[in-house]
Amino acid sequence: MVKSVSNYKIQNIVATTSLEKPIPLTKLARTQPNTEYNPETFPGLVLRVKEPKSAVLVFSSGNLVCTGTKSVSQVRQVIQAVIKQLKKISVNITIKPKITVQNIVASGTIDLKLNLNFLALEMENTEYEPEQFPGLVYKLIEPNATFLLFSNGKLVCTGTKNKQQLEDSMTQLLKNVKAALKNYKK
Repeated sequence: MVKSVSNYKIQNIVATTSLEKPIPLTKLARTQPNTEYNPETFPGLVLRVKEPKSAVLVFSSGNLVCTGTKSVSQVRQVIQAVIKQLKKISVNITIKPKITVQNIVASGTIDLKLNLNFLALEMENTEYEPEQFPGLVYKLIEPNATFLLFSNGKLVCTGTKNKQQLEDSMTQLLKNVKAALKNYKK
């Protein structure tokens, strides 16, 4: 039977922080080549960091939203890179920014083929419309996470905020799928 969700991998972490200082976005956009700023369409500036590859939304309030990293230590590296760039335009950040993870996206595999029609009927909080999308959407309440399950056993998990929540939600998913499969007759 199903033992575990094997080899899951964190694909993306979305994290926020505040530099607690106003940022002159126009000046940043004019002087730094790795930026995109269109205040008519969006109030934030997009700053791209090459290593680790990520994008940071920078707001004039000093708030940052970091996406594209695969670990919290990478988030820290990216925030430091942003602080370094701000220093070039005479914005000196003296605080150690407090990082808050908002969302983790991970992918993985359950070692079996899944009958999504059956799971959609047996499990609560599911959405499955194969004409629209080939995956089953499964919302886990405790811990809070949303899964995309595919018939080949591959999955995507989103909505967790730390590694423990991610692992707990994977374990809970497995229990719930096993319970549903007990009723499955081929």
